[in-house]
Amino acid sequence: MSAMSEIPLPQIAKRVAPWWLLRHETMLALILFVALIILGALNNRFLTLDNLLNQGRLTTEVGLIALPMTFIIITGGIDLSVGSIVGLCAILLGYSWKTFGFPLPLAIAFTLVVGATAGFFNGVGITRLRVPPLIMTIATLALYRGLAEGISQARSVRGYPEWFYFIGQSDLFGVPAQLWLLLIAIVVAGIALDRTTFGRTLYAIGNNETAARFSGLPVDRAKLIIYTLSGLMAGLSAVVLVSRVTTTRSDMGIGYELDVIATVVLGGTSIFGGVGTIWGTVVGLAMIQLLKNGLALTGVKGDATIVVIGTVLILSTLVASLLQRRRGV
Repeated sequence: MSAMSEIPLPQIAKRVAPWWLLRHETMLALILFVALIILGALNNRFLTLDNLLNQGRLTTEVGLIALPMTFIIITGGIDLSVGSIVGLCAILLGYSWKTFGFPLPLAIAFTLVVGATAGFFNGVGITRLRVPPLIMTIATLALYRGLAEGISQARSVRGYPEWFYFIGQSDLFGVPAQLWLLLIAIVVAGIALDRTTFGRTLYAIGNNETAARFSGLPVDRAKLIIYTLSGLMAGLSAVVLVSRVTTTRSDMGIGYELDVIATVVLGGTSIFGGVGTIWGTVVGLAMIQLLKNGLALTGVKGDATIVVIGTVLILSTLVASLLQRRRGV
C-alpha cells in the first residue's frame, strides 16, 4: 500500500487546497462572483457602475447594523430589537427637531444617544438580570416599536434642511456619502474583531462562556458594550435612512432584524457562537443585495426572489456546517 493511501482524506484535502480556499468566506465570494457573471449576462444594466453604487447606497442601513450583530452572534447572542430601535430613533429624530425645537445637529446627537441607550437597556437585561438574549430582545422589539407608534400617532415629519440630505443622497468623490460611512465602519469593526483583545474575548465567550468567566475575561462588560454598540449603530442607520427617504415614519426599520441576521449568518457566522468574521458579513451583505437587484432586473418577481435568497441561505449554512465538521476532523 502506498504512503498516500495511508493518509486520512481530510489531510489530503488540506495538502491539495490552501487553507484560505476552504474558508466559508472564500467559497461565498466565489459563489457571488459566479452569480455576478450570470446576472450580468442576463441583463446588461446589472454590472454598470451606477447600478452597483446605487445598491451600495441602498444596503448601507442594514450593513451598519450587521457589523455589531456579527459581534453579538459570535458571542452566542442575538438582537431582534434593532429594527424597532431604527423606527424609534427615526421618530425621535423628527420630533426632537420639529416638535421639541432642537437644532438638527443636536437632534441627530440625541437620536444616537437614544439608540445607544436602547441597546444598553438590552445589555443590562441580559447581563444583570440574566434574561436570555432571545427573550429580552423580543420584548424590547415590541416595546420600542410601541413607543415609536405611540409618539408618532401615525404622523410623519418632513421638510428637513437641504444639508441634511447630503448623508443619504449625495456623492463624495463619485461614491455615495453613506457608503463611505459604511466602509469606515467595516474597517474599524474588522480591526476590532481580528486584531484586539476585545475581539479575542468575544470569540472566547462564544466558544465557552463559563470557561471565559473562569479565565477572568470581562464577559458581562463585553456583552454590555456590544449590545450598546448595536443600538448606537441602529440609531446611526435611522439617521442615514431618514436622510435618504426625506421623511420620518414609525414603521421604519420593520424587518431589518431578519435582513441583518440573514446577512451575518450567510457570511459564515455561527448562530451557536465562536465563529465568524466581519469580512464574511460584508460578502453576505453584498450577496443578498446584489441577488435582490439582479433578479429584479431580470424580471423575477418579489416572491420568487425571497425563495431564491432563502435557498442560498440554506445552502450556505449547510456548506458552513460541512466545513466546520471537516476542520474538526
